[in-house]
Amino acid sequence: MIDVCDIQVMKPLLASHGFHFSKAKGQNFLIAPWVPRSIAEEAGVDEGAGVLEIGPGIGPLTQQLCLRAGKVCAVEVDERLKPILKETVGAFSNLEILWQDVMKLDIPALVREKFPGLRPMACANLPYYITTPILSALLEAKCFDSVTVMVQKEVAQRIAAEPGSADYGAFSVFCQYYAQPELLFDVPAHCFLPQPKVTSAVVCLRMRRDLPWEIENEKTFFRVVRASFAMRRKKLANGLASGFPELGKTGAAEVIAAAGLDASVRGENLGIPEFARIAAEIDSRRGGMGE
Repeated sequence: MIDVCDIQVMKPLLASHGFHFSKAKGQNFLIAPWVPRSIAEEAGVDEGAGVLEIGPGIGPLTQQLCLRAGKVCAVEVDERLKPILKETVGAFSNLEILWQDVMKLDIPALVREKFPGLRPMACANLPYYITTPILSALLEAKCFDSVTVMVQKEVAQRIAAEPGSADYGAFSVFCQYYAQPELLFDVPAHCFLPQPKVTSAVVCLRMRRDLPWEIENEKTFFRVVRASFAMRRKKLANGLASGFPELGKTGAAEVIAAAGLDASVRGENLGIPEFARIAAEIDSRRGGMGE
């Protein structure tokens, strides 16, 4: 197996295929072998797992996943990597590579087709510029046992942030609605070629099988969350009145009171149960329309 994390191996390999890093695609390749190994191990990949990998690059994580999983399906948009991946991971019989844009795929249908009888998982070293849309798509697919990703450290901190903390925001609530996140470890910039300007971190999101909250209308719930953080430094009533113009300030105040919350509360201090109560109150006033 080619050690693609060895810079003395990687550079000649890339040069032999005339490959140049694409800033537009956010390409930073791992040169620290402990990183892909740790991701695969801590994600809990085993022979009972079917793993969807997003953006294999030149294959360091792909190799470690293939050594452990029942099957790996890797999705890569950059077809310049075809001859390189043929060299680095072509020998694995449990690997299938799809040369497509993952954002254009029906992820649940893909998982059903590729991983029958296996425990579906997702693993990815995500480019910073498309972290949020890809992670959102993976979570909204609701078809994985867990989603383990390497992202910019500040994004990982936002994903796992607690109510009331500086990192807590609408994206924190979104991720924690679908999954229980756990920060695994940091990955310093010197572990990549070329070096990014920030530290990365690996986070594992274990998908919730049953939601522990009564949320009848997801659309209203997430609209409440967005409105609550739109005016972060102001009282919740201001955000709700702006996000739900039909309520007005008086209606927003009544909703907050009916949800059992203090009139001066701010959205950044609320957790999912509180947002759920607010959404239920709003829907009850509108006959549950959710619009």
